[in-house]
Amino acid sequence: MNTTDDLALYIWQQPDWPHWRFDAAALAGPLAQAHRAQGYLLGRMADWGLAQREQATLLVLTQEVIKTSEIEGERLDLQAVRSSIARRLGVDIGALAPADRHVEGVVEMVLDATGRFDQPLTPERLFGWHAALFPTGYSGMTPIRTGAWRDDAGGPMQVVSGAARRQKIHYQAPSASGLARQTEQFLQWFNADALGDALIKAGLAHLWLVTLHPFDDGNGRISRAVGEMALARAEGSSQRFYSLSAQIQRERKAYYDQLEATQKGTLDVTAWLDWFLGCLLRAVEGADGILSAVQDKAKFWQRWAGTPLNARQIKLVNRLQDGIEGKLTTAKWAAMANCSSDTALRDINELLACGMLRKLEGGGRSSGYELLR
Repeated sequence: MNTTDDLALYIWQQPDWPHWRFDAAALAGPLAQAHRAQGYLLGRMADWGLAQREQATLLVLTQEVIKTSEIEGERLDLQAVRSSIARRLGVDIGALAPADRHVEGVVEMVLDATGRFDQPLTPERLFGWHAALFPTGYSGMTPIRTGAWRDDAGGPMQVVSGAARRQKIHYQAPSASGLARQTEQFLQWFNADALGDALIKAGLAHLWLVTLHPFDDGNGRISRAVGEMALARAEGSSQRFYSLSAQIQRERKAYYDQLEATQKGTLDVTAWLDWFLGCLLRAVEGADGILSAVQDKAKFWQRWAGTPLNARQIKLVNRLQDGIEGKLTTAKWAAMANCSSDTALRDINELLACGMLRKLEGGGRSSGYELLR
């Protein structure tokens, strides 16, 4: 039996791996709070019309894709992500941004996980997600195995930080030699009917898969997608009204600290589940901001329903409501609407005249404008 830190440094080296344990009594309070918040949110959404629920789902899934990548230090283009999701959901947002192959892969994974939550999770499905994340077969400048389990050809799979000569090893994953068997064990558990609470299962699924670290890269994003899939199963709905990844990104340091402590601990994962449920609660409670933005947008268009606007103006006003980088100028309008500067200025002047836009202080060619909400 492994009894020393040297022999059992990581959780998967424990003799009872992977038989998870947790203190149900200690988690009863956090679990009840998370369920109560979910119930309140879903009840609130039941009173919304289909179009508003679709807009909320579009906004939340856009955040999910953006933030699950941002956790790994990767920034995706907001408009490309939003357009990709809208295209797949059939939501009309006006003109769509050009497709980006890398963005498309992350979107495909997230939408497959949440949209087909009731379908079995299989090795082939995970391979498809992984291949979609790395369509070129490279992670940055490094070639990786895509659509297949890692083989550890370059040495043990390790999570490290710091410069090359001063790297700190945060975690080392199980050997690739037993990976197919261990992943199959995880998938059998994941696909079986939940014996306990579904939110506990979501937290364990996230932890278990990221601990196996079955791929050369992309393990965090895939594990979070599996966690989202488990949450969609728990709610019985593919529509998403909160983003757990957005909350994890806000608590990124605590997330990694908690993972590292858990992966170097015992099979008692009460502390991890307590943190996960707390993070989930904060994500659900934080959905108010997202939902308020959808309602504000609907009220805005109700107010201006009788104002004649051309297609460019509708498209650009929607873009302004979703947020753009920097201030709106005539040049930026022309670029976003793919029109001439004269046409852009005419569009802007019409919106100024009706009171939908106002001019910011300053003048000349760099004049800025903002939407009156």
